[in-house]
Amino acid sequence: MRLDGLDREFWSGKRVLLTGHTGFKGSWASLWLSRLGADVTGYALAPDTEPNLFSLAAVESVVRSITGDLRDEEALRQAVAEADPQIVIHMAAQPLVRRSYADPIGTFDVNVMGTARLLDALRGREGLETVLVVTTDKVYENDETGAAFREDDALGGHDPYAASKAAAEIVTSSYARSFLEEQGVRVATARGGNVIGGGDFSEDRLVPDIWRALRAGEPLMLRNPQAARPWQHVLDCLCGYFTFARGLTEGAAVPAALNFGPASDAPAITVAELAEAVQAALGGAGWKPANDPGPLEMMALSIDSTKARECLGWRDRLAGDLCVSWLSDWYRALNAGADMREKTLAQIEVFETLHPGTTA
Repeated sequence: MRLDGLDREFWSGKRVLLTGHTGFKGSWASLWLSRLGADVTGYALAPDTEPNLFSLAAVESVVRSITGDLRDEEALRQAVAEADPQIVIHMAAQPLVRRSYADPIGTFDVNVMGTARLLDALRGREGLETVLVVTTDKVYENDETGAAFREDDALGGHDPYAASKAAAEIVTSSYARSFLEEQGVRVATARGGNVIGGGDFSEDRLVPDIWRALRAGEPLMLRNPQAARPWQHVLDCLCGYFTFARGLTEGAAVPAALNFGPASDAPAITVAELAEAVQAALGGAGWKPANDPGPLEMMALSIDSTKARECLGWRDRLAGDLCVSWLSDWYRALNAGADMREKTLAQIEVFETLHPGTTA
C-alpha cells in the first residue's frame, strides 16, 4: 500500500491543531502543513532559544498561533475550542534527556499529564477525526543489545524523558479505548528516530552544538561519541507523520503505533561519525570528549520501521550523506545571512519532488 501524505487535495482546508508548533520540528511542520493547504492552529510555549526557527522562518504569519502551556487546562481547552480540529498532531513536549534529569517532575507533568489534559479536552468534540500523538524511539525498554525495536516490544525508559514518553503512550491508549474510539476518532502514536536538520538550536543536541562550536571557533565537546542513534532528517520524519495522519483519517488498516526511522539496512552511525561528517561539510575545529559526560544515556538505540514502510508505503528520501548535505546547506545559508523562510520553504519544495529511497 502506498499513501501520499503530502497530497494537497487531502490537506486542503483541513482544520489541524498542532501542539509544539514553535519548536524545531513543529516549525517545519507548521510551514509544510500550511503550504499543503491546511488551516493550522498551533498551541505551544514561546520559543526558548535565540535564534529559533519559528522566528527566522516567520512561522507565525502562516498559522493561528496560540501561546500556552500544556499544564494550563483552561487555556488548552480554549485553544481546542478555537481550533475546532479535524486532525490533532500532538508534538508539544519537554524533549531533552539531560533536562529531564534536572527537572523530572516538570518533565512528567508536561509529557504525561499534558498529554492527558489534551486528550481530555478532545473528548466529545464533534468533527474530530484523528489524533496522532508523537512520542519517541526511546519509549522502549532498552537492553542495550543494539537490536532494532519493533512496535510490539515492551515499553520502558531508564531516564525520566524516556519514561515519561512511554507513560504518554499508555495514557494515549487508555483515552483511545475508553473515550475517543467510541466517538469514531482514530487515535495512534508515532515513534520517530533522532531527528536532525536545519533550524535546530536546542540545548544539548548534537547538530546545534556543532553549529555553536563552529560560530565560537571552539572545539566541539562530545559527551557520548560512541553512542549510536537512528538519525533521520526532519522532513523524512514529518512526511511519515503526515502520511500516518492521512491513513488514520481515511480509515486505512494501520496499527495504533508506528516507528519512523532509517531503513533496516542503513549502517549504524555514532555521534562521533555524524559530528565529523557535519564538520566536514560546515567546517570546524574537531572534537574532544567531554570531561563530564553527564547523566546516563543509552549507548545503542535502533528501531525497526518495517510496518510504516509496509502499511503506508513510507520511505526515507534523505538517507545517508544527503541528510548531512541538506542540514549543512541550511546552516550555511543562515551563516551567509540568507532569508531563512525562503530557504526552509525551498527545501520543503525540493523534498516533495524526491523519490522515496533516495540515497545520494
